[in-house]
Amino acid sequence: MEDEENIEEELLLVESQLNGLQDKIKTLLDQQEELYERQAQLKAMLEISKTSRDASNSAPSVALEDWSGKFSWDSQADDTRFNVFGISSYRSNQREIINSIMSGKDVLVIMAAGGGKSLCYQLPAVLRDGITLVVSPLLSLIQDQVMGLAALGIPAHMLTSTTNKEIEKFIYKALEKGEGELKILYVTPEKISKSKRFMSKLEKCHHAGRLSLVAIDEAHCCSQWGHDFRPDYKNLGILKIQFPSVPMIALTATATSKVQMDLIEMLHIPRSVKFVSTVNRPNLFYRVYEKSSVGKVVIDEIANFISESYPNNESGIVYCFSRKECEQVAKELRGRGISADYYHADMDVVAREKVHMRWSKSKSQVAFGMGINKPDVRFVVHHSLSKSMETYYQESGRAGRDGLPSECVLYYRPGDVPRQSSMVFYENCGLQNLYDIARYCQSKKNCRRGAFFQHFGEAVQECNGMCDNCVSSIELKDIDATYHTKIIVSLLQEMQQNDQRATLLQLVDKFKTKWKHSGCSNEAVDLKKEEIEQLIVQLILDRVLKEEFQHTAYTTNAYVVLGPLWKPALQGNRPVKLTSAIHSQDSGDRFKSAKRNQMSNLEAKLDDLRRTISSRNGGIFPHAVLSTEQISLLNCHTPTTIAELEKLIGKVKTDKYGSDIIEVMWSETGSGKDSGDGAKRQKKDKGVVFVESSEEEG
Repeated sequence: MEDEENIEEELLLVESQLNGLQDKIKTLLDQQEELYERQAQLKAMLEISKTSRDASNSAPSVALEDWSGKFSWDSQADDTRFNVFGISSYRSNQREIINSIMSGKDVLVIMAAGGGKSLCYQLPAVLRDGITLVVSPLLSLIQDQVMGLAALGIPAHMLTSTTNKEIEKFIYKALEKGEGELKILYVTPEKISKSKRFMSKLEKCHHAGRLSLVAIDEAHCCSQWGHDFRPDYKNLGILKIQFPSVPMIALTATATSKVQMDLIEMLHIPRSVKFVSTVNRPNLFYRVYEKSSVGKVVIDEIANFISESYPNNESGIVYCFSRKECEQVAKELRGRGISADYYHADMDVVAREKVHMRWSKSKSQVAFGMGINKPDVRFVVHHSLSKSMETYYQESGRAGRDGLPSECVLYYRPGDVPRQSSMVFYENCGLQNLYDIARYCQSKKNCRRGAFFQHFGEAVQECNGMCDNCVSSIELKDIDATYHTKIIVSLLQEMQQNDQRATLLQLVDKFKTKWKHSGCSNEAVDLKKEEIEQLIVQLILDRVLKEEFQHTAYTTNAYVVLGPLWKPALQGNRPVKLTSAIHSQDSGDRFKSAKRNQMSNLEAKLDDLRRTISSRNGGIFPHAVLSTEQISLLNCHTPTTIAELEKLIGKVKTDKYGSDIIEVMWSETGSGKDSGDGAKRQKKDKGVVFVESSEEEG
């Protein structure tokens, strides 16, 4: 009897020591994460130091702080920017980036969507003698840019799987022999890695001194640590090896310090000048809605959101989990009166291009899954959870590139986490990246914008009421879920002992059964199904639980099992709080009331005019005729002569569209100034919603 008491006493002591160790392990793991981050920062600082030292020991060059100084090409660059591109002034860092490229430097650019990345290589491409090669993974974006450049009179072509034989022949002659006009050539990364013929022609172009610049767009695809790694991007380092004297610019909207270091190494640009702009998009309103487990209800909510918030058929994008879901959601939205087209890699090339053109010309309101630079996208909706903060930032960033207020909405339910985790667990940091975006969605208190600053290692800036959490009037309460956690952990411990496992939804059902039969007499709150799911995901994020994966012939299943910190939770030594809304309706209409300025009569007429010119000229998009910014300028200054117009939109657009624009200006000024009812006009073409799969575009 005494021996048993001694054993029990020692057992309690050992268990107490184990609990203490678990807490220490968590502390050490947190310290490890901090040290890894500091390690990456120090490596970056060391690389910059080495680069600066090497640069000082080599030929004299312009110091970093001098990129905003005066250069011999300033006058020509300003003239081209305004008179060819129709851009009245540079945005942040654009001039400095262009100056460093014109100085022959390699450049790494981290710039938020809508920051004007394309001008950073397109303007130098026009100024420098020879051909600029642009590598981009998105066919739709390539098509958009080529058509936009052609409308400006800049000789640009693309060489992809969709290029016809006649154009291909012209491009190869231009590369090899310098015949014909070609300033900018767009290719996909597959051309670099798989086409020996293309690389041979590019070699000849370089040897003849006609290759002036190499631009790598969406450069994060190079890095296995990036959110959208593509194997063909791994081979782009060959470009700097084969063409060491040709300046290279690598551009992306998203790159952590680790990804930046990886890009510099993979692309062989150790001496590159790096420009990092803020990730803040102050015109975007971020919102997370609780997603119903009933599919039809989710579609109803999205359809209501679009029709009520955007009654004038403003353009938007919807992202879905898979290509099949993309098609289904588009069909369901059309059934609810929303003009929606889907777009994904499995579609026929002709069908994809048709959808691309319809949406870009605002002949459909919603597009599903499109990587395209349409400036006036007013909303981006995620029907399903994204796979990382980087992916969500990139995709949601397609909204509001014209700088006007726009919305980024994500429909989230905890059950979407295992759906995504079973797809990304094999990727480098795949689960950690997914858990970061899940943490973003689970939060009902923290600023959404602040989450981006924290993730990308940037100093926090004011949100200014541009996210749901910051303007929410919902009353929140913290539920003590410590007892619920003990039940969940004990269930999993029992299953583990019996060599059993459960998915998240199976675990929810088992918990509900256990709770029902436990006859709980304490003060623990009865949780709704959605709150139990939320709690389980929270416990996964906090490492009390973890996910394990099992392959079958048809799928990969995600199971919830005990994590490294389960013992303190089982013994109630680890308090668990679950944040819940007391009521689900949010007044949150502050953004809705202020998000869209009413369109004036003149702006409405100019909008109609650019659509008319777009239809008349076939391959030109409305925003390539007149940007939203230019329409605002014209509304403000009301030019009535060609000379006045040219001072506002530049020579190229004035020569092409000046007479039509002046005719509209005369009709408006002749009828008296704006009555403010322009936004209520009936548009000739309906807007389009674009529905896109979050899977890779081919």
